[in-house]
This record gives sequence, structure tokens and C-alpha cells, in this order.
Amino acid sequence: MTPFREQNKTVIGSVGLLLILSVIVAAFNADKLPIIGGGELYNANFSEAAGLQPNDEVRIAGVKVGKVTDVELDGDKVLVRFRIKNADFGKNSRADIRIKTVLGRKFLMLTPDGPGQLSTDDVIPLTRTSSPYDVSEAFQGLASTVDQIDTALLEKSFETLADTFKDTPDEVRTSLTGLSRLSRTIASRDSQLKLLLERSRTVTATLSQRDEDLTAFLADTSLILQEVRARREAIHQLLVTTVTLSEQLIALTRENRATLAPALERLRGVVQVLRANQDNLDKAIPRLAAFTRIFANNLGNGRWFDTIVENLGEAGTFQPGTFGGGR
Repeated sequence: MTPFREQNKTVIGSVGLLLILSVIVAAFNADKLPIIGGGELYNANFSEAAGLQPNDEVRIAGVKVGKVTDVELDGDKVLVRFRIKNADFGKNSRADIRIKTVLGRKFLMLTPDGPGQLSTDDVIPLTRTSSPYDVSEAFQGLASTVDQIDTALLEKSFETLADTFKDTPDEVRTSLTGLSRLSRTIASRDSQLKLLLERSRTVTATLSQRDEDLTAFLADTSLILQEVRARREAIHQLLVTTVTLSEQLIALTRENRATLAPALERLRGVVQVLRANQDNLDKAIPRLAAFTRIFANNLGNGRWFDTIVENLGEAGTFQPGTFGGGR
């Protein structure tokens, strides 16, 4: 058998590249693999998609059991395909699109019903599906509709109605006059209302773009609350211990008041003496440094005082010498 290092390197490289590409393709299509895949693929028809998108969650009783794989138009209906793994639900089960966040994120909720197991070939019909009312889209539609209203023409219409019914009873005339005043108010605030709706649309768009950040923020807040709950006993014990310590300190002070009062009074006297001699202390500290240096020099050669005495006796008789004194 030919040794490995002597085999054709081109063939070995090609086989290695094919294996790497196979692993990459398998990784990107793991959900479709028969053993480790994401489960069975099911279908449901809806009257409208209501903002549901691929990769949105599929839940049963609030528990995530899969995800949406595809949303496409099927005639006058919307066909939603979703993949579920290890979950049983009957043949009469419902599928409802629900709102996940206040910013319009959706998820698909399944409600198990009926005997047996829903077949992957069956499609949940419109009679067992529902779509939510999207508040964000409603406000956006309101902004577009209000923007197209001719406020001047609306005001003129109300004034014409008021003039036409001016000879009617007071109640009707008063009502129409009030409508005319309302129209004038709306017309005078037209630019401000448009600006408000435009800014509302901008805020909605910004919040929609920050949906993932807000979701992560809420998740982190939930983790903090869970940690605080987990540490509740420790925090409670800390508070109890702090209260006990404060009570003991109060009792200690109360019991030793007779002893502490004279000691504090004497300490006050010491502080007053030090304060009265502040100038002397300021002068003594620099001089103490010179004394300490000379004293250390005298003791630097051993366990004795080392001192030189100059001119001891008559001139020329004695030489300067060193005298040591034992310690």
C-alpha cells in the first residue's frame, strides 16, 4: 500500500475540499436533515399574513416548539409553512397569528384539538385560523388618510350646513354651529396635526428598528429580577443582620455611656492641647528630622555611640579621636 505522504496531493486536496463543502451545506440545511433536523413541516391558510415572517416562533401553550419557514401568497389566501419538532396536536387543531411585542413582532400559536395527529399533507383551513389587528398599521393608515383631507373644503361644508339649517330649532342649529367651530379648530391645527402624525410615524419606525434591542433589554431585565429573586433570602438575611448589629451598637453605647463620656471628654482636652500647640508642632517636626538623622549617624557603626570631640586639651598635645560608649 502506498504511504499517505506519497499519494497524489491533488486528489487528496479535492476530496478534502468536497468534505468541507459538504459539512458547510449540511450546517446551513440542518433543519432539513432526517435525523437531526428541525422536525415535520406543516401548512396553514390565513386570510392575511399580518406581519408574520419566516423564523418567527411557533408556540403551543406558550412553549416554543418550532418556527415559521415560509410565508407566501396562495391565490386569495396566505399559505404559511412551519416546522415543529417533538410535539403532538390533533387533526382539528387551530393556528392563530398573535402579537409577541408591542412593536408588532408576531408568532404563530397552535391550539391542539381533536383526536390523532395532524398530517403533514393536511392544510389547516381558514375556518381554524385567525390574524390579529395591527395597531401600528392602523396608525400609519390614519396618518396617510388625514394627510389627504382637504380641511378648507371640510370647513366650508360645515359652514354651508350651518347656514342651511339656521332656521331650524335651536338644538339643531347649536349642534351644527358647534360642528362648524370644530371644523375651524381642526383647520387651524392642521399643520400641527400633520407634524404630530409624521413624528408618530417616525417614532413607530424607530421603535420597529429597535425591536431586537428592546426585546434583549426586557430579557436582561427579566434575568436581573430572577437573580434578585434567587438572592432574596441572602438579601433578607443581610437586612436582618444589619438591624441586629445596629441594635447591639445602640445597647453597647447605652451600657458604656458612663465610661465613654469621661474618655471622650479627656480626648476633647487632648485635642484642645494639640490645637493650642499647633505652631510648636509645626516647628518641631522639621527639626526632629535633623535630630533623627544625626542620631542615626551616631549609631550607624555598631552597638555604641560614635562621637568625635575636637581640641580636647592643649593645642598640639592631643589629636582628634573617637570615643565610643557601649549601649
